[in-house]
Amino acid sequence: MTRFIIGIDEVGRGCLAGPVTVAALALPPKFKLKSLKLKVKLRDSKKLSAKQRERFFEAAKKHPQIFYARANVYPKTIDRINISQAANLAATRALKKLLVNSKWQIVNRKSKINVFLDGGLYLNKIANYHLPVTSCRTVVRGDEKYNAIKLASIVAKVNRDRIISRNHCDYPIYGFAQHKGYGTRLHIKAIKKHGICELHRLTFIKNFV
Repeated sequence: MTRFIIGIDEVGRGCLAGPVTVAALALPPKFKLKSLKLKVKLRDSKKLSAKQRERFFEAAKKHPQIFYARANVYPKTIDRINISQAANLAATRALKKLLVNSKWQIVNRKSKINVFLDGGLYLNKIANYHLPVTSCRTVVRGDEKYNAIKLASIVAKVNRDRIISRNHCDYPIYGFAQHKGYGTRLHIKAIKKHGICELHRLTFIKNFV
């Protein structure tokens, strides 16, 4: 019998600045969404407002049957190994953190764990980590099909937005609190005017400087 379903999703793949963030989130197979006690329909993070994402995140954080971990890979590494490899590295790290943290007690001798990654994400040689994963597959539009992936996308989005908002205090001229590192007109205009900072991905902005 499957003991947990783990969903993995990322945010920040297409940003010009900041990390790519991945969350791995575990749910029991018969998890009841109504136990979150929210009236908003669960969707992928991109289809929710910031306030709705925060509500889901706080509910997930407090729920006794939900467990998650997250991992970030930052611009220097993204520039060195490319964004796809960076996202996969973050996915692998997030899953490892989730499964090896003993306080969550996800792993035991009878564990059967099925892992679903949203399309475009893959794990890096997971066998080397000796993790008790029964099955693992990447699912196209997984963020529309699996509640674990939907919640993982929300956890990743909320945490990445908080990181970028803190960075805004150090680099207010770029407007990170508004665009969260994405390539908006405001952001590109700031890059052209002020140059780059250490948060920028050089391989992403070479056409703007």
